[in-house]
Amino acid sequence: MVILMAKNLVIVESPTKAKTISRFLGKDFLVKSSFGHIRDLPKSDLGIDLEHDFTPRYVIPTKSKKTSNELKKAAKEAKTIYFATDEDREGEAISWHLSEILGTDPARVKRITFHEITKEAIDGAFKKPRSIDLRMVDAQQARRILDRLVGYKLSPFLWRKVARGLSAGRVQSVAVRLIVEREREVQTFVKQEYWTIEATFKTPDGNAFTAKLHAVDGHTLEKLFIASSDQAEGLVHDLKKGAFSAARVERKTIRRTPPPPYITSTLQQDGNRKLGFSAKQTMMFAQRLYEGVDVPGEGSVGLITYMRTDSVNLSEKFLTEAAEHLAQALGNEYALPSPRRFTTKSKLAQEAHEAIRPTEARRAPDALKDVLDPDQWKLYDLVWRRAMASQMPEAELEATTVDVQSAKTKASYLLRATGSVLKFPGFLAITPEGQKDTLLPKVEENDALTLESVEPKQHFTEPPPRYSDASLVKALEEHGIGRPSTYAPTIATIQDRGYVERIEGRRLKPTEIAFLVNDLLVEHFPEIVDFQFTAKMEEDLDGIAEGEKKWVPVVREFWEPFSALLAKKEGEIIKKEIAEEPTDVVCDKCGKPMVIKTGRFGRFLACTGFPDCRNTRPLAEGGKEAAERIITEEICPECNKEKLEIVEGRYGKYLRCTNYPDCKGHKPLQKGTGVPCPKCGKGEIVEKRTRRGKNFYACNQYPNCDFALWSKPAGEKCPKCGSLIVYGAKGTLRCSSKECDYSQAAETA
Repeated sequence: MVILMAKNLVIVESPTKAKTISRFLGKDFLVKSSFGHIRDLPKSDLGIDLEHDFTPRYVIPTKSKKTSNELKKAAKEAKTIYFATDEDREGEAISWHLSEILGTDPARVKRITFHEITKEAIDGAFKKPRSIDLRMVDAQQARRILDRLVGYKLSPFLWRKVARGLSAGRVQSVAVRLIVEREREVQTFVKQEYWTIEATFKTPDGNAFTAKLHAVDGHTLEKLFIASSDQAEGLVHDLKKGAFSAARVERKTIRRTPPPPYITSTLQQDGNRKLGFSAKQTMMFAQRLYEGVDVPGEGSVGLITYMRTDSVNLSEKFLTEAAEHLAQALGNEYALPSPRRFTTKSKLAQEAHEAIRPTEARRAPDALKDVLDPDQWKLYDLVWRRAMASQMPEAELEATTVDVQSAKTKASYLLRATGSVLKFPGFLAITPEGQKDTLLPKVEENDALTLESVEPKQHFTEPPPRYSDASLVKALEEHGIGRPSTYAPTIATIQDRGYVERIEGRRLKPTEIAFLVNDLLVEHFPEIVDFQFTAKMEEDLDGIAEGEKKWVPVVREFWEPFSALLAKKEGEIIKKEIAEEPTDVVCDKCGKPMVIKTGRFGRFLACTGFPDCRNTRPLAEGGKEAAERIITEEICPECNKEKLEIVEGRYGKYLRCTNYPDCKGHKPLQKGTGVPCPKCGKGEIVEKRTRRGKNFYACNQYPNCDFALWSKPAGEKCPKCGSLIVYGAKGTLRCSSKECDYSQAAETA
């Protein structure tokens, strides 16, 4: 590759970032990408010298060697080399590795950082270059070494004692523990019946409103106070005899303050709750918005600030621009006389200097509707509105409470009605979730009220919800586990390794192997999955980054007791006692007993004659018996002799040769929907599953037809555009076309 002569070389992590930065630099600068980490620990072995202060052995992967050579050549011809990688520990480490690889004179090397990719930020960074912060490099290196020690020592231990292919990690194992413990709460939950009572009253003016029974004989009702229908009916019977009046009418102004701008964790939470994105997807879309998007007439433009941050600070420039834009677009009453500043509550805020915000306040989401793809636009819209709302006035509501008192009843009853009216929207004028007015009719204290109806309503307590990406990120943050850069990859890892699966769209449910591995770690390696221990480790890493601690003693403090415990448990733990359970089932291939084993993808029956006999059988649900074999009439495509049977595999049910394992013939089992393919007109839409276990729906004529949907088709066509109607969230039907906004309640479809 020909390298153009340049006075200065600027190295960043990604080609997109390089393209955006190039816009702001003149012809004297050559901007190149390292394509992420250019050097790392080897994959084939531990790569850490345990006898000499945990010295790491770094290698350049084969895929990075070409890039490395190109950068070396460019560095030789450059007057000055600027490392412009991200401003967190990971970015600092990438810069350090680059400096080690290039081997250039330190006098020619400068480190620059910026929180946003704009001309002003880039110019400012070049005016204030610094040297590489070795404290941050040490913190990143310590994290990498600790994670390698756990992963490369504990994972093989799990292979030997449980099943091959398992993994353990310093943060991932704690995340799995949280999910497993929540699932056990769900499993042991016993629902309880309870009742509420609602009454409808009429005012002297003839207007109606509804109130709930709030207190009996002066005692506020607990949630489970009315525990049966008989108790509820008794209260209703007594209430029907009563006379009622308005005992208290209170009206007061309530002010709602806008939330602070996004940090990494809150963006991931709202990305999941409001947009349905996984934490990994949220960060992927945010990365693209940060690094730059082609905007017509402007070129590649960075649209948001750096997305890995714990800080809620906003720059003075943005605060000024936000106030000006709000006054111009909405009116002076929607701009604050002075900026609202937020205080970072987290003691962990060290990864960046500013919150996640748009790079320009004036760049409203509507102006980018045709520029960004739909998912990028949704996330930008979320970031822009949250940042702008943080600089808008409080919303003002008038809240009304009406207490209704009974007379002529056995007991004294107080029923309460509440309502609110939005008097001034403030920041709610631009946030997606508006304020719904709940109007109460005009009523004054001591007004006589007429009871129109009273009815009991049955309810049942619900188990705690399984974790979603949003709630798991929040829990990890509250426990002090992980950092902004680790939340998304941690969740992705535990899903990829088969410890959790997604159900009901967004909920994380542990697999059987997750219970087994978690229980083993909790019993035998408690510190690895201990919340406080893991949080303290994060604090130690922060101490290294701040220069308060040295990385080698921190690693040694962990490694020495951990390695001793690992050696002790190697002899104590017997695989058969943990991962095998005897049964009365006899192998139909060789006649030997079969045992229940737990593998990465669940429990199954395996012959004790292994490795001479490799026969396995699916396990009946909830029991120790072999599941009934479902043999089809289809002939195996491999041997063209034996029939195919339906078996359960990693990605769900599929067809496998009945002569397995002697014959490995198999084919997918397609679950039809009865909906004809709208693209080719020949095939049927069938349910399929991705490698990561996510369901989708596609034409069974693939690869001749590539029509596919993420949501299940309902079998009808959209009345607005003619596309397929699919099932949406919360009992709705919607159009499958992203350009169409048609939707309706499924019950009325």
